[in-house]
Amino acid sequence: MTAFAWLIIVPLAASPLVYLTGQWGIRRGHPGAARWAGLIALLAAWVPFTQAAAGFAANGTATLTAGAQMLALDGVSLLLAALALGLGTLVALYSAAYMAADDGQDKYYAMLVLLVGVMIGLGCATDLFNLWLWFEGMAISTYLLVAFYRTQPASLEAGVKYLVQSAVGSVFVLFGIALVLAQTGTLTLGEIAAQATLTPGFLAAGALFVIGFGVKVAAAPMHTWLPDAHAQAPSGISAMLSGVVIEAGLIALLRALSALAGLALPWGVLLMAFGALNMLVGNLMALRQQQVKRLLAFSSLSHVGYMLIGLGVAVYAGEAAGAEGGLFHMLTHGLMKGLAFLAAGALLWALHLARGDHGALTIDDLRGAARRYPLIALALSAAVLALGGLPPLAGFMSKWQIFQAGAATHETALLLVVIFAGLNSVLSLAYYAPLVNTMYRREPSEAVLAGAPVPASMRLPLIVLLLAVVIVGFWPGLLAGLTGPAGAALLAAFGGG
Repeated sequence: MTAFAWLIIVPLAASPLVYLTGQWGIRRGHPGAARWAGLIALLAAWVPFTQAAAGFAANGTATLTAGAQMLALDGVSLLLAALALGLGTLVALYSAAYMAADDGQDKYYAMLVLLVGVMIGLGCATDLFNLWLWFEGMAISTYLLVAFYRTQPASLEAGVKYLVQSAVGSVFVLFGIALVLAQTGTLTLGEIAAQATLTPGFLAAGALFVIGFGVKVAAAPMHTWLPDAHAQAPSGISAMLSGVVIEAGLIALLRALSALAGLALPWGVLLMAFGALNMLVGNLMALRQQQVKRLLAFSSLSHVGYMLIGLGVAVYAGEAAGAEGGLFHMLTHGLMKGLAFLAAGALLWALHLARGDHGALTIDDLRGAARRYPLIALALSAAVLALGGLPPLAGFMSKWQIFQAGAATHETALLLVVIFAGLNSVLSLAYYAPLVNTMYRREPSEAVLAGAPVPASMRLPLIVLLLAVVIVGFWPGLLAGLTGPAGAALLAAFGGG
């Protein structure tokens, strides 16, 4: 069996074992047994990932066939696997202390490992039906994690909203798949691409995919589940939702669209239009927020917009740098937003949860936090300033690459889109800067004065992500081994390259 196969099998097979280990630990007075099992499972998955990545570098795309079903590890799926596995491992480590007092750790870690596994599988799907199955697996595992605090009414409400909207999106995707099957007689992406033309039927199927997958991508106006889900989920899961789940939904959307019409103008324009709308809506909504996690959630909408514009430029103009820029921003957003949510979660835990208070973390709670929690304040500050695009942090580099790709087309409409995106980046500082300013005030809030110390196991993932955000900012070429092949694979799927 190949390393590629083990990369998918290890997390999927480990998930029920993590749950059973957790149950065994509970019966014997060791409720934290699941956390170690989950962390070991994710660390074990790095072995086949490393081997599969080396095999891809040497031999290119790898395939895995079981009967009539086939999975393929190309540049895009390798990038998604790296992001899911990297962030998932750090979240498992972070959650050891964050979730220590909560019941249901067996289910939490089992679902976290399962979530990583299904996202890796989603990235490797080569036909529409399997893409939908992996997509549903991701929806089910994330729903259980969003509604983890089942005794909290707000958490249940967020979970129900997420479940209902995901189910509606799933139905739209199924209708789109049925339309494609009726016209082509196949669901294999490569075979569909060979038959697809710009007919009303294919355009209707594409529109259904945009709406259906767009719910998970949080494309405006299908984003209304996102702020509640991100705010109510445990902070590690908020980091996963923002840092990798919406990105996995975007890859599912791109896989489906790429099969329909080749390097077609409508999809590129549509992606850029949704990108511009997402940026504006996300920024305007974030400006109004006083709760830190809701502010970060709305800023995710804005950053999905940058990814969509970079990828839209690539699809519309065949600009490889646009695909690489969009996928580079996908990676840096995972790092930056993972750092932001984990740092905000550490402060939420210290100021509220450690005292049994499930209230929301507000911006005013953070007043003077830097004096009591200097490392966490520095991590949150670096994360939001990177998200705002300040040089030389990672967010600046990925945004710059997208802007360069748009400007390189020398088309007036795309130049206007780039200017609009640049102005939105400046606008985002209007809600990021006050967050930083509040943490570095002299007079601490009552919540900070009464705050609990933050355990080392929660600080370690912050240090790793903080270093990554700074190092990638100075040396963006470090990720070229992931973004280059992924951009080329995406452009080739749309008929370019």
